[in-house]
Amino acid sequence: MRLEAKLALFNALSKLLLVLLGALVIPPIVSRVAVSHTDQRLHEKKREVLALIARDGLTAFVRQEQNEAYADYNILKQEYISLTPEAGQVPVAAVERIFDEQRQVDNDVEDFRILSYQFAAQGRPYRLEIGSSLATVELLEATLRQLALWVLVVGALLTIVTDAAFARFLLRPLSDLITRKLRNVRHPSAFPFAPISTSTTDFRRLDDSLNEMMHQVQSAFEKEREFMSNVSHELLTPVSILQTRFENMLQDPDLSHAHSLKIVESQKTLYRLRNTVRTLLLIANIENEQYLREDSVSLATVLAEVLNELDDRLTQRELHLHTQLSPDLVLPRANHTLLFTLLFNLLSNAIKYNRWGGSITVTGSLLPGGGYRLAVADTGPGIAPENLPHLFDRFRRFNAGGAASPEGFGLGLPIALTIATFHEATLTATSELGKGTTFALEFAGEAATKPSDT
Repeated sequence: MRLEAKLALFNALSKLLLVLLGALVIPPIVSRVAVSHTDQRLHEKKREVLALIARDGLTAFVRQEQNEAYADYNILKQEYISLTPEAGQVPVAAVERIFDEQRQVDNDVEDFRILSYQFAAQGRPYRLEIGSSLATVELLEATLRQLALWVLVVGALLTIVTDAAFARFLLRPLSDLITRKLRNVRHPSAFPFAPISTSTTDFRRLDDSLNEMMHQVQSAFEKEREFMSNVSHELLTPVSILQTRFENMLQDPDLSHAHSLKIVESQKTLYRLRNTVRTLLLIANIENEQYLREDSVSLATVLAEVLNELDDRLTQRELHLHTQLSPDLVLPRANHTLLFTLLFNLLSNAIKYNRWGGSITVTGSLLPGGGYRLAVADTGPGIAPENLPHLFDRFRRFNAGGAASPEGFGLGLPIALTIATFHEATLTATSELGKGTTFALEFAGEAATKPSDT
């Protein structure tokens, strides 16, 4: 999972946890707020009533000589005010309390939040009650709770979106670094050293460290290339001299038959050494880009040339060949000779490690995302899974089942990989023991043109 996705997932989960926590915490808080708001309204109404009593006197509400009580309900019976005279001694100080209690309104019994205030006026004790229906309180509480939850949910969603956008913006330099400097670089020589645009110090340090490391890798590759090229050139001269000397020695009429056989064996060894040196020189020249890509090459044409070259070997091992390039692929910028060598090595490998009377299948097809795939599959014994990662290593040879092979020098597949990389293509291998091996050559979409089917 990408770091950006992990951050987005963490933010979403944390916001979800926050919403759940809010769902648990908000109701009691809202309940207290609603009750506090109701109590505040009751106190305000109490002050208004006392102000009216102070201004107009008790006669505006009750008749003292008849011990009348005053009560007033609003039309919806959600609030009421009552003022009643009480028996007993006049309280020294006013007594106030707030409580929940039922009251009968007409023929209905309702729950009220009641403010009770006992005070003395004109030498007599009175009780002032101001009540607010608990249904009103509960409605206010439900409204506040719903509003708070909506604000919490909407806020959480907004923060998830903004956090994801900010994380993407913050990690964009890292994504650019991975894409531009790691994923799209096929060879150290093609590494872009231009610094990424970022204001984050950590990303700058990472970019600088990566550039420094790639400078070292590039230097090591250049030294290796130079060494291989120089050694290959230097070895060709003494090998040619030795080959000439052996040929001259064989022309000597006084040479015994036993010595002639030894010289012939030495010539065979020298011939293999010369081929190895030339192969290393070919790899070095390709990596040093000493070959040009000026040809417009059809894979079907090159494949036909390779099969014509290998026809005798196919017949000798009684192998069945199946080819299907539909459509064909024409590379506008390629090297015909190198592509011939590439396909020759792949097919030669399929013949060499195939079973007697087996088959070889060559297929070409368009890739769904663009590009072209050429696959060479055989029915040989396959390659052990532990050997697949080392299949393209130089001087590594594998036999059926993974044992070391005594034939060749293990340079055919490295050459094929080098040529594929030179043409901006990828070469991969898949294998299953007892069923065979498939080599897949994939060309990028922008590097391939596709004519009509052949």
